[in-house]
Amino acid sequence: MTFYYRPLVQHGSARPGDALPLAGGPLWFTHVEALARGHAPQVIPADDLPDHDLAPLTAPRAPLAGMAMDRPNIMGILNITPDSFSDGGKHHDAGAALAGARAMIAAGADILDIGGESTRPGALEVPVDEEIARTAPVIAAIRAESAIAISIDTRKSAVAAAALDAGATLVNDVAGFTYDAALAPLCAEHSVPVCVMHAQGDPATMQDDPHYGDVLLDVYDFLATRIATLVAQGIPRARILADPGIGFGKTRDHNLALLRGLALFHGLGCPILLGASRKRFIGTSGGDPRAAPRAPGSIAVGLAALAQGVQLLRVHDVRDTMQAVRLWQAARDN
Repeated sequence: MTFYYRPLVQHGSARPGDALPLAGGPLWFTHVEALARGHAPQVIPADDLPDHDLAPLTAPRAPLAGMAMDRPNIMGILNITPDSFSDGGKHHDAGAALAGARAMIAAGADILDIGGESTRPGALEVPVDEEIARTAPVIAAIRAESAIAISIDTRKSAVAAAALDAGATLVNDVAGFTYDAALAPLCAEHSVPVCVMHAQGDPATMQDDPHYGDVLLDVYDFLATRIATLVAQGIPRARILADPGIGFGKTRDHNLALLRGLALFHGLGCPILLGASRKRFIGTSGGDPRAAPRAPGSIAVGLAALAQGVQLLRVHDVRDTMQAVRLWQAARDN
């Protein structure tokens, strides 16, 4: 039987003597929820865990793309597309994209995520040349003005190569490095950090009929397998972000189950990225069918994720999120 361990995360400067640091950050835990397929969860003392299970939960995360991983970081979304689900067309023009990047940098973003292919449900694939033409010039223009970390959001090695040449510093693959076999070796050759995300199906079909045996454990197993493959291909674990892929081949209930269990993913030994901003389930649960007004719900989800130790939030509303995170940090007793 395989057991999975989700730390029951707490915060505060007053803590018991057996408190253990979560991923080397300010949050801590004394107990874990032990999960196994077909068995009821149990809460057990963290000290009862074998060393090989406990070590990934407590070990500090190394800085990644210039960002410290012992504090929250904000990734601003910059879609250079006409059809993204929330902001399609807003930054499709290169001038508008550069203005959007400047605004996110001024608002305090730690990294920008540049994408030239929509991954909304039902979206069709964009030709490689077009995706490069959308993204590489914008990345070069941002890099000419700023040293901010830049992520290229792509499944394709040729797009990633052009982006890295233009000044990108991280590759974010929503396909979990399963779409293009040349992408992981490219990242290893360039010694760049990567983000590996879970998705069930591709954007064109992923919401047709998503199903899982146990969504939390299934997503964990997928990410664990993909991370091991990337490590074997020459990308150190310290340069890998893990993203459970909220909204990618998942129903509302699947998304909520992942959000409740986010702390489980610390067991991967990698920093965690959460991209839930303006997703459909936020509108469904929050009562707004429109994408753009979902900032309050997105921030609520983001703060809940930070309370479970997530290190990086991928968001549309950088300024509002930054304000919320600063207040969340100020109100904590540590």
